[in-house]
Amino acid sequence: MKSALVTSILALLASASLVFAQSTATAKPTTAPPAAAPSLVDRNRAVALRVFEEIFNQRRPEIAAEIYSPNFRNHGIHSDASLEVDQGWARGELRAFPDLRMTVVKTVAENDLVTILWIFRGTHARDGYGGFPPTGTYMEFRGITIFRVVDGRIVEEWTTFNQWSAYSQVLQHLRWWIIAAVCLFLLAWLCIGHLVFKWLGRSRSPVSVGCAVPGAA
Repeated sequence: MKSALVTSILALLASASLVFAQSTATAKPTTAPPAAAPSLVDRNRAVALRVFEEIFNQRRPEIAAEIYSPNFRNHGIHSDASLEVDQGWARGELRAFPDLRMTVVKTVAENDLVTILWIFRGTHARDGYGGFPPTGTYMEFRGITIFRVVDGRIVEEWTTFNQWSAYSQVLQHLRWWIIAAVCLFLLAWLCIGHLVFKWLGRSRSPVSVGCAVPGAA
């Protein structure tokens, strides 16, 4: 009785081992599904974001040739700027603002166009911005740029921001210097005016002339 029971148990274990071995041999290894390739819109967005992250935040203007097309045009209100002129502006901003930081707030991409809402922050510590000497002004303003990307390169750009806001921050920072300069100018003008009127008054004073009387002793 015991030997028959042991024999049955051994037979069941052998059958289970055989089934497990067969299932392991025939099982196909599972692999993760391939990652979807980024869409054209996503690739264009990535190219546009390199302008802010790499050229400005990482301070690497030399990579502009990788991002922009040689035929690039920055469209202003009255005229267009070439890539050389546009990157000259960028280098000037990097030079004038050693702590410059460009923050991307929002991006909208459609077909070959990428629109980016950004914030400019930095301290005007050196020459190279708008013809101003270094003022020490901390500046913060917002703008919008539209890029057109073709074959992985930026070919066109439209940028707008409140220039008066930027300049007014400089003037606000220098307001006491400006007031002092105006006061000195007015004081100098008053002193010069006083000297001029004094000189004119002397030149117009009457001159006495002696008259000889004939036959007088």
